[in-house]
Amino acid sequence: MPETDVVDLTRRLIRCPSVTPEEGGALTLLSGILTEGGFTCHRADRGGIANLYARWGKRGHAKTFGFNGHTDVVPTGDPALWASDPFAAEIREGKLWGRGAADMKSAVAAFTAAAIDFARTRPDGAIVLAITGDEEGDGVDGTAAILDWMTENKEALSVCLVGEPTCPEHLGDTIKIGRRGSMTTHITATGAQGHVAYPHRARNPVHAMATLMARLSAATLDKGTAHFDASSLQITSIDTGNPASNVIPAQTRATFNIRFNDSHTSESLIGWIKHQASLVQADTGVTFDIDTRVSGESFVTEPGPLSTLVSNAVAKETGVTPKLSTTGGTSDARFIKDHCPVVEFGLVGKTMHQVDEHVAVADIIALKRIYTTILRDYFA
Repeated sequence: MPETDVVDLTRRLIRCPSVTPEEGGALTLLSGILTEGGFTCHRADRGGIANLYARWGKRGHAKTFGFNGHTDVVPTGDPALWASDPFAAEIREGKLWGRGAADMKSAVAAFTAAAIDFARTRPDGAIVLAITGDEEGDGVDGTAAILDWMTENKEALSVCLVGEPTCPEHLGDTIKIGRRGSMTTHITATGAQGHVAYPHRARNPVHAMATLMARLSAATLDKGTAHFDASSLQITSIDTGNPASNVIPAQTRATFNIRFNDSHTSESLIGWIKHQASLVQADTGVTFDIDTRVSGESFVTEPGPLSTLVSNAVAKETGVTPKLSTTGGTSDARFIKDHCPVVEFGLVGKTMHQVDEHVAVADIIALKRIYTTILRDYFA
């Protein structure tokens, strides 16, 4: 049989308008192709989100290689700003253009094509593809739902590779072996409204909030660890909405995000925030209501057999030895790390989420070769 055409499959996926949370036909397309390729496919939908689990080989095999990715994409913005229809998947100048080209329909096509073609060699083990339609959204009913479905149905992975676009400059330069944790905190400061000419009759929440934000932003959370840069707290908003210059308002609100390394947990950071707020409250009499939402904890897959497997395959196919990194935002690897060892490797992500998103056609073809080499070496 002829090899699966990875460029054609990528173009077909891009033409599916799968803006979160719409499935857009992408998982239906993949399910059909994988079924024809001998994979057993199951839908693990939850909460209105479409998810696909596909396995070649015996369930529960001790040597089960997993790929994870997503077919949902972010909105295109104004289509008029694009040089071509964002869902047309045009090829120009040796590049494939369209929403999801970089993040991450090309990688999904690459590991799908690699898995189908490699499965024809009938390796001693199993290959699993766990593909969600909810990575760009909250993620609650995406890969997390697939993992829950796997537990219920006694399915398991030995190792997993997530196909996120990990390379900042050129294909092969970076493998992600972990991610920083991420948490967003919303604080409401409540004082007592009053006239600015009589501040002793009021409690100014803006002053108290400014003091608290100064304390938090000036703090050195850490100086980095073996695999991570220093943690970072960034204030993104301070809002009062007070139109009167002669009125001390009753409330003000602030929002900040912390990207943290493995020196911390979200729990330890929440405790620190609350402690700092209690100190300012004791000084000012202004109260603070604190609401924190955690996107994911910091984690690292220590360099070892999995990262070496992927690194060697990348070097074989590109001539580049990738660096091991934990930079960037969150990914669905934060769910998988509790199930099995996980690393990430994919295309160059320079244009992801941008107008005129695109990737080099040659890189898509090379990525399929890399994924094929990983499978061949894993099952050797």
